Amino acid sequence: MLKGIHPAISPELLKTLAEMGHGDEIILADAHFPGQSYNPRILRADGIGIPTLLNGILPLFELDSYAAPLVMMEAAEGDQLDPSVEENYVSVIHAHVPDARTPLRIDRFAFYERARSAFAIVMSGTTAKYGNLILKKGVTPVPSP
Repeated sequence: MLKGIHPAISPELLKTLAEMGHGDEIILADAHFPGQSYNPRILRADGIGIPTLLNGILPLFELDSYAAPLVMMEAAEGDQLDPSVEENYVSVIHAHVPDARTPLRIDRFAFYERARSAFAIVMSGTTAKYGNLILKKGVTPVPSP
């Protein structure tokens, strides 16, 4: 264990977050997401919900300020979103990044295409339908000397 690192952040996830560059995307996927079908870099966080992962990631991770840093999947035609899923995520996000924008919603198949080019996919224990979230990394501020 390390001081200051949330216990939900595995060594592999910590390494992945550190290796990502500006504009790289990581997907926090719900337990139903077909991650293995879309990206070879899969990290397991079974049993850990996306809000918990966000609490661990966001103190370490600068969100992009140039492009939509948060992206979620739109409901398929005839389906409905559970608004509490996004509300729960946004609540955690705003605790760490008060001025964060609301997640952009994109078509399911556009989301899958983004998964192909994502830096990594974290398979979480979240079972909420349409619970997937893309985080786009921004430029990490350099501390003043």
